[in-house]
Amino acid sequence: MLRCALLDDYQSVALKLADWSRLAGAVTVESVPDILPDRDAVVARLADCDILVAMRERTPFDAATLARLPKLRLLVTTGMRNAAIDLEAAARQGVTVCGTTGGGVPAAELTWALLLALMKRIPEETRNFAAGGRWQLGLGRELAGRTLGVVGLGRIGAKVAGYGRAFDMRVLGLARSEVAARSAALGAEPAASLDDLLARADVVSLHVTLTPQTRGLIGARELALMKPGAVLVNTARGPIVDEAALIEALRSGRLAGAALDVFDREPLPSEHPLRSLPNVVATPHLGYVTEETYRAWYGQALHDVEAWLAGAPQRVLAQPG
Repeated sequence: MLRCALLDDYQSVALKLADWSRLAGAVTVESVPDILPDRDAVVARLADCDILVAMRERTPFDAATLARLPKLRLLVTTGMRNAAIDLEAAARQGVTVCGTTGGGVPAAELTWALLLALMKRIPEETRNFAAGGRWQLGLGRELAGRTLGVVGLGRIGAKVAGYGRAFDMRVLGLARSEVAARSAALGAEPAASLDDLLARADVVSLHVTLTPQTRGLIGARELALMKPGAVLVNTARGPIVDEAALIEALRSGRLAGAALDVFDREPLPSEHPLRSLPNVVATPHLGYVTEETYRAWYGQALHDVEAWLAGAPQRVLAQPG
């Protein structure tokens, strides 16, 4: 009997969102809702597993970790890209890595929810309301007539640009290639450069993939280019923004606010300054955390396991030999 663990199931929903009983008699399946904080904890918890299902990049599988999991033969990741898995090391070790597709672009919806919450001061007002405090604390700001700068015009960025237009915002777009064509298709104006976009936008929303080229894309210099009163939204990946520079810009008031769903370190330590800055609205990486997306991902993860057991793995990202 093979053993399979469903990792980082924070909400304890993985066993409910796919019919894992289809593996009965061949594979035992268990949920792992707790966070495994380091390599030793990962190895201690998973050493007896033949199959692992990873939720995005929550648990890293680098070469050193994989080497300490000698029983592992199949690693499934939700999504078709996972920077936390060393695919070459997995293949060398005889581990097949498969992914999942499906799901919509819920991160675009969360982007807009965070932006609205920041601009309308919703967290502060709702906390005060629930506490029975003074009726109305401050003034919100309108989005209509302001300029939205969208950095990255892929699936999520394109959606966010569309939301901006629906809210009567002027939209600037920036993409790695075909900026004019992509922007025109979205009813957006192409920005001449990142500097141009930062200098003109009232709201800057980041939607690029984390790569060596985009790590630290927004640093102290870039934040200083932004308008007084501008806000930054990051629902892509934390390291795209220099965290120390962001905190300084927020503390000084140079940046009016930030709406964040991603961080350099996740989970974010309880004492981290981003948890207490008054001009930050933040959520714990909820961009993809929806019932619809999880059903699609876990359903395909189950199919990946079944296909691998049948000797015909699907959606393969890495394979031995």
